[in-house]
Amino acid sequence: MIRSAAKNVGWVGVVVDPDDYAIVMAELQNGDGLSFSTRKRLSAKAYAHTAAYDTVIANYFNSDEFPREQSLTFKMETILRYGENPHQMAAVYHSPIKSGSVNILDAKIHQGKQLSYNNIGDADAALACLQEFTEPACVVVKHANPCGVAVGSDITEVYRRAFAADSLSAFGGVIALNRTCTASVAEEISKVFVEIVLAPDYEPAALEILAKKKNMRVLALGEISGRQPRHEYKIVAGGMLVQDRDVLELKAEDLKIVTETKPDLNTINELLFAWRVTKHVKSNAILLARENTTVGIGMGQVSRVDATEIAIRKAGESIQGSVLASDAFFPFRDSIDKLAGTGVKAIIQPGGSIRDEEVIQACNEHGIAMVFTGVRSFKHG
Repeated sequence: MIRSAAKNVGWVGVVVDPDDYAIVMAELQNGDGLSFSTRKRLSAKAYAHTAAYDTVIANYFNSDEFPREQSLTFKMETILRYGENPHQMAAVYHSPIKSGSVNILDAKIHQGKQLSYNNIGDADAALACLQEFTEPACVVVKHANPCGVAVGSDITEVYRRAFAADSLSAFGGVIALNRTCTASVAEEISKVFVEIVLAPDYEPAALEILAKKKNMRVLALGEISGRQPRHEYKIVAGGMLVQDRDVLELKAEDLKIVTETKPDLNTINELLFAWRVTKHVKSNAILLARENTTVGIGMGQVSRVDATEIAIRKAGESIQGSVLASDAFFPFRDSIDKLAGTGVKAIIQPGGSIRDEEVIQACNEHGIAMVFTGVRSFKHG
């Protein structure tokens, strides 16, 4: 019925949105009937309404991993002030189906200005990384990349370590916690400038403390569970790319030790921590971590050795006793040679290069343990 009415736009006006009632009534009361421009606009809304309805049903019944025809539907939540840059217009759209999984758009906003386009992207990146961990964790994100991550037993101490990992980059970033934000943590956060704080919930005293920072966005996410399998979509010129989300979780038994120096169990656990974070760093990514805290991250470089040099510089004196994670294999031994004498004790990387033996030999020469994951963790944005 709705589609039939919409198709007859030349003579029929169809209303599917109560917000249009007043406009329709006003035109009808003028005595000239609905104008063609109004009928056309209403017809477009009607087609969009039925298309969304059909899409939801089709996707519900479709069991194919990659269906021959792919339709998606979203409903506009709000117009944003601007997009990635002030000269770009933007809006945020919400899925019509409640997935039940934690997300930024369903968060309770306790205070602060409207989330911007970049705020939402950064907060989503922080949440994705945070979901890698079940133990108390803190993730600090800037420009959609982690710049400080730590796990431990006490959430206040975990926050301190994560922020101190790269306090310069953390300025104006996103702080994400997977435990209740206590008054103690809030006191620490209030000492610095951050755009957004994310947590499952907040102690009343913590909200009072954060309220003194009126422009700080404070979001309560509810229970934070692990990342769920789903499709990810990327619009490209002429079409769209679709892939499974990377939710692969590596365990100690998945790793292959390839060097003469063997990492102990504690080092293996540090390597696995570093790998979980590296999955969320833009490629090429090199990450240094010590005692379950990132100490230096080289991200988004087109050369792996450049990413290595940045991570080393960022780590400074904290590099001593650290472990290194690389999101893809080392094509040459040059990155390993850069680590000589720095104190890096172990490396985790996919392996698979035609020069793996050269890289292994370099590790043996420098007394560095190395394990292969057998899987890559590229992140291209």
